[in-house]
Amino acid sequence: MEIDGKEFYLKACKDSTSELGKKLLESLAQQEDFHRRNFEQIYAKISKSNKWPVIAFKPDAGFKFLKTIFAEASNETAPQAKAAKTELEAIEKAMRRLEDKSYDLYNQRFEQAAKGAEKDFYEKIAGEERGHKLVLLDYYEYMKDRRVVC
Repeated sequence: MEIDGKEFYLKACKDSTSELGKKLLESLAQQEDFHRRNFEQIYAKISKSNKWPVIAFKPDAGFKFLKTIFAEASNETAPQAKAAKTELEAIEKAMRRLEDKSYDLYNQRFEQAAKGAEKDFYEKIAGEERGHKLVLLDYYEYMKDRRVVC
């Protein structure tokens, strides 16, 4: 899911007509790649020790970073900036098919996990996926509210 998410965000970034959109989508691609690397690290450690490792994962660092990019970029975006209808459709798709789906999966894993590192990890990553959706929703509403859709 994280690999698919990264690829989706990179394509959407390339297709974006908005500087704000490009920054957000590129940042989301980086966050998905960060999540993928965490899973690879977990897999490698479980393969060696047959137990879930504690992963240094800061629970909303990615969300704060994305919110900062959104705030900075929105201040720089001219009121007449336009987002193609296809870009807004891509944001809707990302919210529904990527972030909601990821959140649901990780939240389900959190509920099924035993106490400890596994449960903590899934709780944190589910929270980050929820944060991604909120940032996308901010961007979507920002572009719609300013009537900048072409």
